[in-house]
Amino acid sequence: MEVRQMATAFLMHENRLLMMKKSGSKLFSFEFWGGIGGHLEEQELNSPMKASYREIKEETGFAEEEVLNFRLKYILIEMREGEVRQQFVYFGETKHPDFIVSDEGELFWIPQNELKQLRTSTLIKEMLEHYFLHPEVDHVIMGTFTMNEDQEPYIQWGSLKDPKVF
Repeated sequence: MEVRQMATAFLMHENRLLMMKKSGSKLFSFEFWGGIGGHLEEQELNSPMKASYREIKEETGFAEEEVLNFRLKYILIEMREGEVRQQFVYFGETKHPDFIVSDEGELFWIPQNELKQLRTSTLIKEMLEHYFLHPEVDHVIMGTFTMNEDQEPYIQWGSLKDPKVF
């Protein structure tokens, strides 16, 4: 079984979230929205934050020093097409709103109250909703996308904390 690891960043500026609109991808042929990010390269497997900063620079032009309060907030896991997909999701703020044009898709600053209207994956939509409902959470949240007893998609949320035992 293969494992696909990805790093995704959501950048905020004045209560707006930077979102990328893509006309399609290797996996989907339709238009959808997402954060900034991509797959971890081999030398980044133990440092998804490094991968996230690389993707931010490539896709937005923002340098590491232009991103404030950047931290890992979610680790999302799902099974799709016979592989485990693990996504490290970071949130941060930008010093200014100016980004570069990206080959990956179109970038837009989206007000928080308009995010639900965007076509995003179920996992990202639920994660963003969770994030904005729980702004006080100061630890990493684990989200496992699975099926409930009725065979409907379901996300199990859990806090990732050090149990301090062997």
